Amino acid sequence: MDRSKDTNFSSIFDTIEYPEAYRITYLANAIVFPAYAEIKRDFGLVRAEYILLACLSHFDVLTAQDVARISRRPRNTISRAVHRMLDEGYLNRAPDPTDGRQSRLKITPSGRSLHDAISGYLGRRQDEILAVLSPNERKTLANLLKKAALSAAELGD
Repeated sequence: MDRSKDTNFSSIFDTIEYPEAYRITYLANAIVFPAYAEIKRDFGLVRAEYILLACLSHFDVLTAQDVARISRRPRNTISRAVHRMLDEGYLNRAPDPTDGRQSRLKITPSGRSLHDAISGYLGRRQDEILAVLSPNERKTLANLLKKAALSAAELGD
C-alpha cells in the first residue's frame, strides 16, 4: 500500500530535531534535483561539472581546490569535473606559478555560453519553489540565507 497519499509527511518539518537544517536541505533538494535532471538530459552535464562552470563564471581564475571550498563539494568530484570540462573545451588550465601542485582554471567563451544557458534551469526552478513568498519575504529570506551561509563559510569544515 502506498502510504504517501494517506500520511502528512510534512509534519517532520516541525518535529525533527534539527528543523532549519532539514527545511533548508529539503528546499535545496526540491530546487536542484529536478533542475540537474533536466541539465543532464539537455546538456549531458552532471552536477559537479555545472558547479565548476558556475564558480568559474564568477571568478577570473580558480584552482580545483578553490572550487571545492566555494561549493563544499568533494575535491575528487571536482577533479573529475575539471578533466571532463577541459576535454570538452569549456575550461583552460595553466600551471600556478606560486604552487606547482595546483593548476589555475579559467572558463572559456564556450564554457561561459554553456553556463549562461544552464543557469536559467536552476533560476526557474528556484522561482517556482519560492513563488509562495511575497517580494519582501523573498528579500528577507535571501538576506537570512546569505547571513547564515557567510557564517558557515567562516566556520570551515
